[in-house]
Amino acid sequence: MNWPQIPIDANKGYDLCFGCGQNNPIGLKLNFQWDGKTARAEFIPTKFYQGWSGLLHGGIITTILDEAMGYAASSGGVNCVTASIEARFRRPASIDEPLIITSSITRKTRKLVETKAVIFLKDGTIIAEGRAKQFVVNAKSDSINNKEGET
Repeated sequence: MNWPQIPIDANKGYDLCFGCGQNNPIGLKLNFQWDGKTARAEFIPTKFYQGWSGLLHGGIITTILDEAMGYAASSGGVNCVTASIEARFRRPASIDEPLIITSSITRKTRKLVETKAVIFLKDGTIIAEGRAKQFVVNAKSDSINNKEGET
């Protein structure tokens, strides 16, 4: 597959990113923490992100999964764009219901990073799960060479 050259200026920051940008007035403002293996964030959806009355829109759930998996890849040392994503919905999420999001890298090669993510309630009930393949645009550092899954 021949991917086009995609200019990504990571030096400009992410302040207006819909998922994590803290200065995006309509964004989700997700704030992930990375422990070296897993990204984690908490999110309380408001009525502005609903589909059916009182329920979080499925597209927003997928966006949260995508953002989490992108964060894991980025924390793993590479800038990526999503090549494919799969979301599995387990139950609806209610507006104003606190959610926990986790994600991690499952495999990394020179050209692709595979990730997984889960959105769940504080009691552990799973809302949605996701898997993605992300095309590596460029390495942030020498960390692209990862012994796990290297091909």
